Amino acid sequence: MEFGRENEIEDMSMSSPSMGFEKIRGSTEFGHNKEFMSQAYLRNRYAEIDIQEEVADSSFNQNRPLPVFLKFEDVEYKVRNKQSNSNIPMKTIVSKVATQLTIEEGRYKKILKGITGSIGPGEILALMGPSGSGKTTLLRVIGGRLLNNVKGTITYNDVPYTPAVKRRIGFVAQEDVLFPELTVEETLVFSAFLRLPTSMSKQQKYAKVDDTIKELGLERCRHTKIAGGFLKGISGGERKRTSIGYEILVDPSLLLLDEPTSGLDSTSANKLLLTLQGLAKAGRTIITTIHQPSSRIFHMFDKLLLISEGYPIYYGKARESLEYFSSLRFVPAIPMNPAEFMIDLATGQVNDMTVPTDIFDDQESVNSSKVVIEYLQHKYKAILEPKEKQENHGVANTPEHLQLAIQVKKEWTLSWLDQFMILSRRTFKARSKDYFDKLRLLQALGVALLLGLLWWKSSTNTEAQLRDQVGLVFYICIFWTSSCIFGAVYVFPFEKVYLIKERKADMYKLSVYYACSTLCDMVAHVFYPTIFMVILYFMAGFKRTVACFVLTLLTILLIAITSQGAGEMFGAAVMSIKRSGVAASLILMLFLLTGGYYVQHIPMFMRWLKYLSFMYYGFRLLLKVQYSGDQLYDCESKGGCRNLQSSPSFATVNLKGGLKEVWILLAMALSFRILAYLFLRKRIDVRN
Repeated sequence: MEFGRENEIEDMSMSSPSMGFEKIRGSTEFGHNKEFMSQAYLRNRYAEIDIQEEVADSSFNQNRPLPVFLKFEDVEYKVRNKQSNSNIPMKTIVSKVATQLTIEEGRYKKILKGITGSIGPGEILALMGPSGSGKTTLLRVIGGRLLNNVKGTITYNDVPYTPAVKRRIGFVAQEDVLFPELTVEETLVFSAFLRLPTSMSKQQKYAKVDDTIKELGLERCRHTKIAGGFLKGISGGERKRTSIGYEILVDPSLLLLDEPTSGLDSTSANKLLLTLQGLAKAGRTIITTIHQPSSRIFHMFDKLLLISEGYPIYYGKARESLEYFSSLRFVPAIPMNPAEFMIDLATGQVNDMTVPTDIFDDQESVNSSKVVIEYLQHKYKAILEPKEKQENHGVANTPEHLQLAIQVKKEWTLSWLDQFMILSRRTFKARSKDYFDKLRLLQALGVALLLGLLWWKSSTNTEAQLRDQVGLVFYICIFWTSSCIFGAVYVFPFEKVYLIKERKADMYKLSVYYACSTLCDMVAHVFYPTIFMVILYFMAGFKRTVACFVLTLLTILLIAITSQGAGEMFGAAVMSIKRSGVAASLILMLFLLTGGYYVQHIPMFMRWLKYLSFMYYGFRLLLKVQYSGDQLYDCESKGGCRNLQSSPSFATVNLKGGLKEVWILLAMALSFRILAYLFLRKRIDVRN
């Protein structure tokens, strides 16, 4: 019986509402009334859904989101003050109980100071206030992005935040975090294949993407690259709508947007709000922060929460806000945008409005802005907050089956292998421009030709000629070690923002991302050294046998792959573009000096460093592959022919030794990648 009950709940969470819902919602003005739906109405609506789904020919419907009623009461949030005790006098520290409380308060700074509100499906709540008032912080707290140091109560269908609730929430950050090399359609397709449930076929997922593109008005730019920066691509409004589409593909019940109109002109901003209105009508609950919208956009909001210095000074219907402040005798003296009027009140700037003069009677010496803000905060506490708590926060009034449905985890996670196949295609697509860059190819060809001409048909007939050729071998080690380290060290710092965003949405496992990243990057780390060696090997006069060429090439590729792992490890450990480059430069210099060419006889107390250098093992391996200890040279000298092992160039290398360097390099390549993954796991913290 319990198993059947769980299946029933799961069906409710994924079912689509009937068309009659829109008509009923419109007739009852749902989205503007202050009471939630009756339980009887919701039960009837879901009964109708079940009948429709049984009759449907196809299992695929445009699933509408599960209705979510959000309530937040007395929400507070504080952050640790960096200057915790440094500014507290010594005599304060020495004091007893009162001082301990003062010290504890001094360690933290309150950002949110008791905010209450509620919102249901079909509504758009605007969080307004001046910069630094706490709008984005409240949005992140509601979205579960901030969990520590939070006080108060936040419920979703009268259920506290859980991992199951997390998958019902879509979060659109202020900065559009999208891969620039992908088109709009490719961005949404990869998101759909990673996030939509496995029960949907490929055709259904493509259809979902197509419907989303049409719903957001992105048909014109669907095949245009995202680009950005110095690269021409889609417009700012189209980028924002693509970011929204990225989230609504999985039909989130609660959609949170941080400054979605930032950087857009008034026409683009208006189109974006019209899009949000359409999304809300589909049954979503939408909350957006906005700084100072136009008057036309202001009237599109259903509810408004005005915040000043972390305190609320208004919460209610947006269209009733001017009436409320007029009742407090705050009236614009000139025609004014309502949003501009609200921001002036939130900052205490009352120059172009009439105000109740009695609030300044006993406050001559106090800042007038502070007096206005405190007055508005006091009125909110006395008038609006008790009314909101009484109507929507008194008792649990969300239907029981909606409470149960939101606790069912919305599954879309694929198997590890499926995630790997999808993510590897996206990774290769997003980085293909770097893999097959013309300048990178020109560099490999140019350096190979230059070295081939400088060492044209070099030989080992004399000691001097042998020394020159050994120098070329060491330079090849340096060139591909540095190229591969610097080619890999910046990968994770550059993609950190994408990785954090997608990991917060549980799109894939971190191990899948790392495996795709390192394997796809190996394409470039194998392709360019191969071209390089094909050109240089025969120009420089190395040993002309197939076996020797293949072994030399494999050794170079092993050095390149090991260097790639080292670069990934340094990048993941530091996770900063500037610091990663500095760290890679220092390590490369250390490997260079201990590689066994410049200094062959390292002092005993420094000798341990060379065993950490994979360049040391790579250089020795190349010498063993290319030269034989029994090979004769310098036959025209007075002493007659000598074997290569007797040359000073091989004083510290046993050319007849085994190939233990191969196993050491393989072990290093594997160890670097394990450490890189562990560092990446530590640095990418999505637990909040």
